Order: sequence, then C-alpha cells, then structure tokens
Amino acid sequence: MFTARHSIAQLAAFALVALALSATTGLAFAGWMEHAPGIFTTLIESGLSWCF
Repeated sequence: MFTARHSIAQLAAFALVALALSATTGLAFAGWMEHAPGIFTTLIESGLSWCF
C-alpha cells in the first residue's frame, strides 16, 4: 500500500530544486524584459518575427 512518508531531507531537496527553478525563471524573465526590443529587432531583421 502507498504511504506518504517523506523524510525531511527529501522535502528540503524538493524545496531547493523548486527555489532554483523559480530563481532561474525569474532571471530569464527579467532578461527578456530588459532586452526584448533588441531581441525583437533582431528577429525582424532575420525574418523570424512572424513566429510571435
């Protein structure tokens, strides 16, 4: 039968992974917000802006 017993180490590892993923996502979003005009201009010049 399934038991829902997890050790503190497993929960801490899961929390650390979740924190790392959220930090990475936040940094990627901040980078996009900072450099979006340049990225979009480059896509226009290469003809790939229609993908958006």
